[in-house]
Amino acid sequence: MSTLPHCPQCDSPYTYEDGSLLVCPECAHEWNPNDANGSGEEEKIVKDSNGNVLKDGDSVTVIKDLKVKGTSLVVKIGTKVKNIRLIDGDHDIDCKIDDFGAMKLKSEFVKKI
Repeated sequence: MSTLPHCPQCDSPYTYEDGSLLVCPECAHEWNPNDANGSGEEEKIVKDSNGNVLKDGDSVTVIKDLKVKGTSLVVKIGTKVKNIRLIDGDHDIDCKIDDFGAMKLKSEFVKKI
């Protein structure tokens, strides 16, 4: 009878030890059993162009003219964006911009207000 915990991703009971890590043979997830949450993932910290940490609900300003892909529209420098939402992926800010609608932005092109 194994006393190893179930996989935190797929809940498989067939985990095994591989050095200091635990491995799930069903979904191939590896994690450190000493982590607090067991998932092996750390919370992603998103920073603006000046190095300020961003969080959900912040307001930011666009620091560069940004072409909107697939259209001839441009988000101008100095455009203020309120109530951002942080997401995973290449474009890590989800927001609504007046006169443009819903958009995704990269944090490297904004600064916190």
